[in-house]
Amino acid sequence: MRLVLADDHALFRAGIASLLRAWGHEVVGEASNGLEALELVRRLHPDLVLMDITMPECNGLEATRLIKAELPDTRIAIVTVSDHDADLFEAIKSGAEGYLLKDMAEAELERTLNAFAAGEPALSPRLAAKILDEFARLSSEPATKEERRDDLTPREHQVLELVAEGATNKEIAASLYLSEHTVNFHMKNIFSKLHLRNRAQAVAYAIRTGLVTPAEDA
Repeated sequence: MRLVLADDHALFRAGIASLLRAWGHEVVGEASNGLEALELVRRLHPDLVLMDITMPECNGLEATRLIKAELPDTRIAIVTVSDHDADLFEAIKSGAEGYLLKDMAEAELERTLNAFAAGEPALSPRLAAKILDEFARLSSEPATKEERRDDLTPREHQVLELVAEGATNKEIAASLYLSEHTVNFHMKNIFSKLHLRNRAQAVAYAIRTGLVTPAEDA
């Protein structure tokens, strides 16, 4: 993959860049703040941006919103020391596809990048559980009439339901006897019609509107 690194600590960027190159990835640009990251994304169109939260001039969450508003197909993973729920939920709302903690092991980072390369979101099991808990809480609140309105096709409803159950695009394709390209096409339509930015928001929509019911712990 072609990556941009955005972090105000040059030493951290250098360490991550060294690992990425050792794993066969290409670091095409480095930024020390969110505005620099935006400019690099405009110019370089990377496959993935690894974005810190706390940076001068423009923090990572604001930069994520700016990039997603202008270049919505850009994939962004937050890489931070913060495990606060508020930062996690704000990152997902801002459009980030992943949320990684800086104390993660090298092997976990490599697995995460492989997931991104396969087109899947990246969250540690612990952080994913936090998000699902929040979605379950939201699902207990009644959805508004406006929230229930959509013009998804029956096939798009099937795809969304499988996404909400945790299926990958490859698993959805196998389940519905479709190609992964067709699943990607349906996902883009779902995001566009429902004004969503990522799979996590799609899960939230599906739970909140009653398309799926959160699984209870065994």
